[in-house]
Amino acid sequence: MQNFMPMIYSIQVPCRKSNLKRVRAFVETVLERYYINPNEANLMVLAVDEVCANLMIHSHQCNPSERIQIRIKDDKEDLIFEIHDHTVECFNMLDYKTPDMQQVIKEKKNGGIGLILVKKIMDKIQIEREGNHNICRLYKKALNPKPNV
Repeated sequence: MQNFMPMIYSIQVPCRKSNLKRVRAFVETVLERYYINPNEANLMVLAVDEVCANLMIHSHQCNPSERIQIRIKDDKEDLIFEIHDHTVECFNMLDYKTPDMQQVIKEKKNGGIGLILVKKIMDKIQIEREGNHNICRLYKKALNPKPNV
């Protein structure tokens, strides 16, 4: 029986919306190493992008001197997407109250539904705060890694 060696991939980017493209490309590149349905992979990229965009825009006010880090780990059963940042306050998406979709449509609001998607796409969400360091973990059942990739 072979020992399992978890893989960890990481990128750090300044809090600038233009860096969301780098985040998406990073997640896509890592997911290519696994047997994942392309539609499912696109949804995972969307979920990570949404969390990162919310942090950059709302927690860091797009301040490029501040950074977020994205780590992707596999632990045999799950892919774990960790988004690390340093802020005074941590927005806890677990406490987020889902808006009434009919009201959102009626009011023609921009935004407000991204976290709904994250909750639907991912299997589990965990928020942790250590001092001024926040970690948002998004879990998704992993498929097998491709050999020699």
